Amino acid sequence: MKEAAIARFDARISVEQKKIFEHAAALSGYKTLAAFIFHAASVEAEKIIAKHDAILRSEKDREVFFNVIMNPPEPNEGLKNAANKHLELLKDRQ
Repeated sequence: MKEAAIARFDARISVEQKKIFEHAAALSGYKTLAAFIFHAASVEAEKIIAKHDAILRSEKDREVFFNVIMNPPEPNEGLKNAANKHLELLKDRQ
């Protein structure tokens, strides 16, 4: 069985930060400070990535929409038929 690749992460924090993190970890029910920190960092990382992806997606959507508005394609036969039917219905109402 292959073992998952493991990377090490070390950080220095102030005593005050450590006390705050330990308190939050205890209140949240985490068994270790490392588990709390890694969970909190993972959640925040996922939020940042999702926000970034949404911005890029919406920029691409705006580009596609603007391009279609400024350079509309020729209507196909189905659209032409629907427009003609609509005009006939309007004439019948008069």
